[in-house]
Amino acid sequence: MKFKKTYSYALWSATYLTILSASIAIITYFFSTDKLNLSTAVIAILLLFIISFFIIQYRTEHFIYRRLKKIYEDVSILDVNDLRKQSVTTDIEKLSKRMQKYVEGKRLEIKSLTERDSFRRDFLGNVAHELKTPLFTVQGYILTLLEGAMDDKNIREKYLERANKGVERLVAVTKDLDMIAKLETDGLKLNMVVFNILEIIQNVFDLFEMKAKKRNITLKFDRIYDFPVFVVGDVEKTEQVLINLIVNSIKYGKPNGTTVVAADNYNDNKYVIRVVDNGEGIEQKYLSRLFERFYRVDQSRSRDQGGSGLGLSIVKHIVEAHNQTVLLKSTYGEGSEFSFTMEKAK
Repeated sequence: MKFKKTYSYALWSATYLTILSASIAIITYFFSTDKLNLSTAVIAILLLFIISFFIIQYRTEHFIYRRLKKIYEDVSILDVNDLRKQSVTTDIEKLSKRMQKYVEGKRLEIKSLTERDSFRRDFLGNVAHELKTPLFTVQGYILTLLEGAMDDKNIREKYLERANKGVERLVAVTKDLDMIAKLETDGLKLNMVVFNILEIIQNVFDLFEMKAKKRNITLKFDRIYDFPVFVVGDVEKTEQVLINLIVNSIKYGKPNGTTVVAADNYNDNKYVIRVVDNGEGIEQKYLSRLFERFYRVDQSRSRDQGGSGLGLSIVKHIVEAHNQTVLLKSTYGEGSEFSFTMEKAK
């Protein structure tokens, strides 16, 4: 019968102790004048072995448990309640692996908490910056008017228009922050229906036609579609994704350029909606961080263009809420392609 590995320490310790005791007993037997019965000696040796085994096993486990408990109490990140006495073993290899696994889990937990803390600080700093700029702008114009400038009709109207733009930016940031919060707390409910994605794309084209004309950018489909492209998703949220991507392509596209939208087969169950521009493109080193909240490749230029800095982060959240994938390809100096998948209607 094979002994459990957890008993190997006690087994060998008891064996060595018994051999030592038996050797002493045999030497004593040969040199003693009063000869003991051999069977009695064998029984005594067996009893010694059994008793030694259990004493050594119990004492060793108790010793290890006390030492580990002391370690757990001394190290604040380890909870002593996580240490169960029945889990303590004299198999040092198994014990070492168990501790390594536990420590690795705690290490990853600490790393995650550190990253969250770093993200929290960055997020608060970015929110403060995004809100501070329009707030100070609005405050500056209002104070100027209160100090006497509102008596001049032209200045009054111009400053009120500028202050209103600052308020609009504040509203945009607040709305986007509210949407991000809902997406991350599962508060956003998707109304999944079947609809023609081409109609939604055209609606967005119509909505931003004037904005595109100001930069002389053409919004168009990649081809003439003979049939509707029916997908399954939330119409309003899908439109929000398209708005964010198309507005970005207008902001950062080249004047006199184009924004082309395509709906192609991705696989048997999905379409891929592609938004392609021939703008400046994005350097490879920035691509991995582009969907982070408030992250901007060119801080000064991006803020001049306006917006909350949350557009791509919202795109990512909405697409992933649909259990779909958002994709990005970009060649610096040639343009970018943002795309996302959508489920085909049956």
